[in-house]
Amino acid sequence: MEYQKNLYSVTVVLILLIVGVLYIFVSNPEKGRQLFSPFQKSQCQQTQISKTFNMTIKRDELDEALAKASTQDKTVIIAIINKAYVEGDKSMLDLFLDGFWLGDDTRTLTDHLLMVAVDQTSYERCKFLRLHCYKLETDGVEFGGEKLYMSSDFLKMMWRRTLFLGEVLKRGYNFIFTDTDVLWLRDPFPRLSLNETMDLQISTDEFSGDPWSESNTINTGFYMIRSNKKTITLFEKLYEKKDNSTGMKEQDVLQRLIHDGLFRELGLRVRFLDTLYFSGFCENSRDVSVVITFHANCCRSITAKVADLTAAIHDWKRFRSLSTNETARFHWSDHVACVDSWKH
Repeated sequence: MEYQKNLYSVTVVLILLIVGVLYIFVSNPEKGRQLFSPFQKSQCQQTQISKTFNMTIKRDELDEALAKASTQDKTVIIAIINKAYVEGDKSMLDLFLDGFWLGDDTRTLTDHLLMVAVDQTSYERCKFLRLHCYKLETDGVEFGGEKLYMSSDFLKMMWRRTLFLGEVLKRGYNFIFTDTDVLWLRDPFPRLSLNETMDLQISTDEFSGDPWSESNTINTGFYMIRSNKKTITLFEKLYEKKDNSTGMKEQDVLQRLIHDGLFRELGLRVRFLDTLYFSGFCENSRDVSVVITFHANCCRSITAKVADLTAAIHDWKRFRSLSTNETARFHWSDHVACVDSWKH
């Protein structure tokens, strides 16, 4: 009997509570919502976490792009493009990719190629070609059109490139950097040292004959660099010189730092690449049967580079069609357009 009384009392209390809550919602909806403020706060926090998560993903898009293009040992091939390099009947990017298509054992290397676009047009072109692509933010600076060699915009783009590549090193990735005016005619990895003690292997405009001599004239259009404290410091020190190097591109500043002994100061092990294998318009390879890359250096304009690289592609096709006895007579076409580009 006592139990039934207690049960009746509890039931009455619960009914009164429910009626009271309903009354509050009907008479004062705002007050009713406040009763459930802990749930609202949780939802708000969840939204904030979601926003933060989205920001994190955006901030780490570079990590995602690098990871997708990377080899197992965290090495990527990096090239930078803008609108001027992807437009035209036969663009610089088209020729660059032709090299991988027509080269010896080079097609699969595009699996590890990350194209860094500095404007929307080049980024969209990259995505259309189904390459690994990353859009580099340029802080409001317009890098879309052609940047004539040594112009103010050209220099700005070179320094922005330096800053970006330093960031790649800080994220723990080794890389081969290549300009898009470099034809990859053979796989360079068998010729490059994969020894972890080798910090930097860099191409030259003119090779002195000694791969360890700092007297070599460097070219930053093709090099392989390993991520470590020494190379990260190198890029930091290089970029620090930007504001005190008016009228100089990063390659010239790096050459000066070499002469000032920075490589030795940092304890860097650096190898300068022989133009027999890593050649260019400044100094043609003496032997097409071993040449690995062919760079349109010593050239001023994109139009001239496209013309002479097209000729180089035709030369390569011609070489591939020659019999063994005929290859001895092979020679590269003269780089007429590039020679003329300095006259204007």
